[in-house]
Amino acid sequence: MKTGIEKDKIFPLIMSGGTGTRLWPLSRKSFPKQFLKCDPESKNSLIQKTFLRLQNIKNIQNPILICNEEHRFLAAEQMREINIKPASLLLEPVSRNTAPAIALSTLCSRDIDINANLLFLSADHIIRDIAQFHNAIRKGLNYVENNKIVTFGVVPDNPDTGYGYIESKEEISLNTLDGEEITRFIEKPNIEKAKQFIKNKKFLWNSGMFMFKSDTLISEMKLYMPQMLNDIQMSYENRVKDNDFCRPQANFFENCENISIDNAIMEKTNVGVVLPLSSGWNDIGNWSSLWKNLNPLGISTGLPCLKEILINLE
Repeated sequence: MKTGIEKDKIFPLIMSGGTGTRLWPLSRKSFPKQFLKCDPESKNSLIQKTFLRLQNIKNIQNPILICNEEHRFLAAEQMREINIKPASLLLEPVSRNTAPAIALSTLCSRDIDINANLLFLSADHIIRDIAQFHNAIRKGLNYVENNKIVTFGVVPDNPDTGYGYIESKEEISLNTLDGEEITRFIEKPNIEKAKQFIKNKKFLWNSGMFMFKSDTLISEMKLYMPQMLNDIQMSYENRVKDNDFCRPQANFFENCENISIDNAIMEKTNVGVVLPLSSGWNDIGNWSSLWKNLNPLGISTGLPCLKEILINLE
């Protein structure tokens, strides 16, 4: 018998709208970090790796990409380089954080499959232990099928102040990978609080990755963000197709509050669960995280040595 991860379609929703300003001058507005080939162990960019690490999951579908107008050709070309044609390439009229982006891509997914499993990912993460990541997705499907919204919490290995934290109701077990109810989301803490958090097995880093069915997400948006959902629906219904690109109508989209899915839904919902992830995860958000995760001898073939860049910035 096939397992759930083999029989159920999963549509990745990959958010690629960031500008990566904290990694200047390596990451620039015209060529942000998600399009950089900055891992010496791979010839692929971060956005390419985001999809490629999913390929051994059976029934994984081609991704829905969310990016901005300026980077549309970069996104399309980098998908072409790995022989992937996105199910859709959505162009955000303006940046409005993750809640509108998730709502928009969820509506788009329903044109393809009315209630497939959706996996929302950022395009600038590094994950070293792919097998453990797949195990977490497999476990997450069980909760998604029971109308839960799953967020993945990374088991912290240091008191990092660069990430938000999630507190679970019960202590997390890496042996079972069971999901736990969410007590609260915590913004980036100071170092004293971060040191307290990592001593407690209820605290995880907030990875910003989510898994859900479209009906579940839309039901929760109707409950907690009805005006935003209405604006997104109007924006999507009045979209313009331009070959491979989909342009939602700007006026309605611009009405949306600039808010994360954590603040909009996850802090309020009764159907959220957090699953532990211990897979060598890192959000490449600044020079410190890049240095920690990459080979000190250089970033990759064709790019300058990271040490040389840091020296030149001094």
